[in-house]
Amino acid sequence: MKQGISFWGVGHATSFLLAISFALCVIFDLFFPDHAMYETWQKLLPGFEWLSWKSFFLGLVEAYGYGWYFALIWVPIYNFVVLRNQKGAR
Repeated sequence: MKQGISFWGVGHATSFLLAISFALCVIFDLFFPDHAMYETWQKLLPGFEWLSWKSFFLGLVEAYGYGWYFALIWVPIYNFVVLRNQKGAR
């Protein structure tokens, strides 16, 4: 029985989480400019500037890409550990 997790499921879920979080942070920054986080986004997302539509969509794409980067690293490690533990339990 395979106990690993889906690369595609984790990739899309994590990517959507980061893209939605990015969009919510931009909205927060617009309503509360004294507590803005856009300087952090400028450091984390290459090419992001405050604020234009082009830059906003670039930030969404990059945040989505970071989710896939996480999945690319984390899912194989997780599946390897689970498989190794299953073999050790037999």
